[in-house]
Amino acid sequence: MAPARAHIRVRAGRSPTRPQAGETEDTVPADLTPEPAREPHSTDDQTPAGDVDQDPQAPSMGPSNAPSTATSPARRVSAGQPRQTRASDAFDNPSRSSKQTWKPTHARKKEVLKALGIFQRATAEHLWRMLRPSDSHDRITRDTLNALKGDGKVRVETRLESNHQLWVLTERGHKEAKQLLPGNVRVSVLRKLEVDDDGEPVTGEGFDEHAAAVTMTAAVLTGAGFGTPLSWQTEIGHKLPYGYTQYADLTMRAPDADVPVMLLEVDRVTEPVDVLVAKVRRYSEWFELLAPRADKDHERAARSYGGARVHDFRLWSRIYPATSHEGYVPVAFVFTGKTKAQRESRIRRLEEAARRYFAGEPYSGRASGITAVDYHQAVPVVVTELERIKADPDGAAGKVWRRLGRDEDEWQTLREALDNPDGDRLYTVQRKEAHRRKEEREAAQREAQRPVCTRCGAKFTDDRWQSIRQSSWHSEGDELCEPCLDEHHEQVRAEKTARLQAQEAAAREAADAEAKKNRGLFGRRR
Repeated sequence: MAPARAHIRVRAGRSPTRPQAGETEDTVPADLTPEPAREPHSTDDQTPAGDVDQDPQAPSMGPSNAPSTATSPARRVSAGQPRQTRASDAFDNPSRSSKQTWKPTHARKKEVLKALGIFQRATAEHLWRMLRPSDSHDRITRDTLNALKGDGKVRVETRLESNHQLWVLTERGHKEAKQLLPGNVRVSVLRKLEVDDDGEPVTGEGFDEHAAAVTMTAAVLTGAGFGTPLSWQTEIGHKLPYGYTQYADLTMRAPDADVPVMLLEVDRVTEPVDVLVAKVRRYSEWFELLAPRADKDHERAARSYGGARVHDFRLWSRIYPATSHEGYVPVAFVFTGKTKAQRESRIRRLEEAARRYFAGEPYSGRASGITAVDYHQAVPVVVTELERIKADPDGAAGKVWRRLGRDEDEWQTLREALDNPDGDRLYTVQRKEAHRRKEEREAAQREAQRPVCTRCGAKFTDDRWQSIRQSSWHSEGDELCEPCLDEHHEQVRAEKTARLQAQEAAAREAADAEAKKNRGLFGRRR
């Protein structure tokens, strides 16, 4: 399998690949493997919702070392508070009146250029969380961006609704990022500066907000130890036979964190739940595609039998590494925006509508008492919220994930959520227990059928019982246990011996009588 590549463009949006003129929906593309998305794509959330709950952060105040984003929930501004207004440079940039200077190093400049080359758009907070999570604030990251801006390598594309500056590479910075990134890493498409008829810069509107949410998701996960900036891919397409391509916002590979691969969809609560359900369905359809030259009959037999062997015939196993858990590659939905109640309602509706894709199936031919679930042909779906991640002291490494299909109130770590305690491991335990119970039932039934000696009332031993069953005809003493049978045989022998002895004695007496008689006759004749 080819090594993981970080592909490299935060999407402005997505659009299904539709059949071209003259094609039918049954037309099968020559290549169904995931591929980097090509710009531009439309998106389902082009227009940001006006009532989205924002989480504005406390701005840096002059010479203070405080970051532009709050590092604890207590310092965040609640959704009900009015947004503070500041000069355009006061929010993201250090105060010019500060005497303390932060000198961006050459290493920091290079890592920022590489990150922007991969993710295309990012705020100082994103880069801080992703590249330097051990820093106590993002001040140096902001100064590094400003230094690169002075070098003509980055520019501010727009300000987000949160008032954070969204940075992108200039043409010069884009060229340098290409040289810095490894050859197996695809550089994102250059965001060229566009102006309208009035000479004003054209922003991406909803595209920028979604792109920022995608980069923030990668940032908080990377900062929590899930992979590195180079282990991410963005906008990877999964082609389906009927002409549609399902693009994943992010593809994460973090084998060191026990997550070999995971597909992520970032949702700003701006599109119908049916759209999210359709995404899960299309991922399930792609996971079921056969690999080139796979034997259909063997795959069908493996599918009917169940278990992991079926994946050996599937295309996805040629593209992605083994997941270390039952089932297909896990899919994560990261929700952000609107209110907490709206996000929770959205999660519940997604759980209800997409259950058939993640719920798993009963084990085929299962014995009585087995409740374990066969997840081998299911899509593990986990959900979280950016707001929940940022509020948790442990961030994305904390109990901020929930596996759909489990207890609503059970928030777990990502490893726990992806695990299947009710899957194969439980099945192995329950199968052994079911086998033990079956043996006990059969033993009880066998004991109930065991013959009892008609003489002493004792049960037959296994050997005695087996000797009776092996005999093809009924013989005298079959109703006796082995000791009683021995006594019976001894009695029979004794009786036989006694009869013989009696017969012999009678014969002798008869012989003696005859001889005596003959002697008397001869005596009288003389």
